[in-house]
Amino acid sequence: MKKNGWLIFLVMVGLCILTACGSTEDTQGEANEEAESGSEEAATEGPFEIGVTQIVEHPSLDAAFEGFQKAIEDGGLDDVEYDVQIAQGDMSNSQTIATNFAGDNVDLIFANSTQSAQSSLNATSEIPILFTSVTDPVGADLVPSLEEAGSNITGTTDTHPEAVPNTVQFMEEEMDGINKVGMIYNSGEQNSVSQVNIVKEAMDGTSLEVVEASVSNSAEVQQAAESLVGRVDAFYIITDNTVVSALESVIGVSKDQDIPLFVGELDSVERGGFAGYGFDYYDIGYQTGEMAVSILKGEKDASEISPEVPSKLKLVINKQAAEEMGVELKEEWNDKAEFIE
Repeated sequence: MKKNGWLIFLVMVGLCILTACGSTEDTQGEANEEAESGSEEAATEGPFEIGVTQIVEHPSLDAAFEGFQKAIEDGGLDDVEYDVQIAQGDMSNSQTIATNFAGDNVDLIFANSTQSAQSSLNATSEIPILFTSVTDPVGADLVPSLEEAGSNITGTTDTHPEAVPNTVQFMEEEMDGINKVGMIYNSGEQNSVSQVNIVKEAMDGTSLEVVEASVSNSAEVQQAAESLVGRVDAFYIITDNTVVSALESVIGVSKDQDIPLFVGELDSVERGGFAGYGFDYYDIGYQTGEMAVSILKGEKDASEISPEVPSKLKLVINKQAAEEMGVELKEEWNDKAEFIE
């Protein structure tokens, strides 16, 4: 009986030890899971540093950045710091900005223009880059196609496929006496060269013809506009960053000489252009910001997000500019356009 008692005692002790070990392992496992979960939550919450590179300051690009920030906020990312750098229209400055962002190892780069995106891609192949306000991301060698992102870069274009054809059609069918169309652009901007070529293609087979004047900086814009007086029946200013940053120079010449000014985006209509087919740059900035949220939360890599085009397009006419440029508004335009005073 005594021997059996010892056996029972030893078995009970062994069971207690096994139970305790199992409980310890379970507790440790739960702790590890909580630690991993906490780590993932911390990664989602930040802090995040976003490098913002923008070639120049003008309303369209500024609106795109505002939309980008709003999407970040709406996406629930509160702990975000923005390092905003403006290149002042200088490509070497743009490259320096991008190189510094790469050296600082920011979490994401928001490249607001073609030149800014090209500089960023030259600077890093590791940090996610999101571009916007880029007219031809394929021609600029940013992405392989409009259906495929680059290895660390994607974003939104500021070109709606119908914007230029619609503008050309409106000039030919709705405007009296327009044959020669003056286009002022920076020939050093790949974005601009691409747009001029698109306009020429759209005019092929019509009565319209492009008359070009190129500039290298914003200080040359007024002289270029004046050089076209007497040679053109209308101006068409595309989304060229150099020219748009000095748009008031063209507006002044248009008013003085009664030359209708067509523009490539809606902010320029509000600034005094006569008419333009476009969209809100705020909206494409917001689209890009939604991509950023997905990347920073770890839901997708930049390479998994296809580039996007603007989702909306509309014709807007500035009534006051029309009067000042000698354009008589037609009643049938009421069904085609939105008007601002």
